[in-house]
Amino acid sequence: MTDIQTTWLASDDLESARQRLPIVYVDCIPVRVDDRGEVTHVGLLLRGRPDGSISRAVVSGRVLYGELIRDAILRHIEKDLGPVALPEVPTSPTPFTVAEYFPDPTVTGFHDPRQHAVSLVYVVPVKGDCSPSQNALDLAWLTPQEVVTGDVRAEMTGGQDLLVRLALAHVGQLP
Repeated sequence: MTDIQTTWLASDDLESARQRLPIVYVDCIPVRVDDRGEVTHVGLLLRGRPDGSISRAVVSGRVLYGELIRDAILRHIEKDLGPVALPEVPTSPTPFTVAEYFPDPTVTGFHDPRQHAVSLVYVVPVKGDCSPSQNALDLAWLTPQEVVTGDVRAEMTGGQDLLVRLALAHVGQLP
């Protein structure tokens, strides 16, 4: 396994990098599947945002320097859903889509006020016991029908409602 830099940039250095470079992320849509492999539920975290608001979100985070994509997926799933989530990491590091986040929400519909970020997006089945951790306040498992309702979509920010809809379409479960 390749050694990765275990520390991230200092706050000032990170801010400087965010002003000059796109930052690489992974977005993971955790799902529960039945015995036939069909998605039955989508996991959404409830998080407090820096502005004091609360929103629903998928698992997301930066890829560290020298880190394999699979390792970034595992690290973020474990960080957000707990150490016994038992994710099924994709056999291929090819994402089902790529999301480009911009400080200007009108560019792509994916918005991150801090930076330009390029995110590789994956649907990740999880089989174990999940519980919100780190900065998450709650974890809700919603059916595909529930997750696309206007009320739930209104709770998501930055275009993540679109990511969930794209994920459901990708797995043939968009109601």
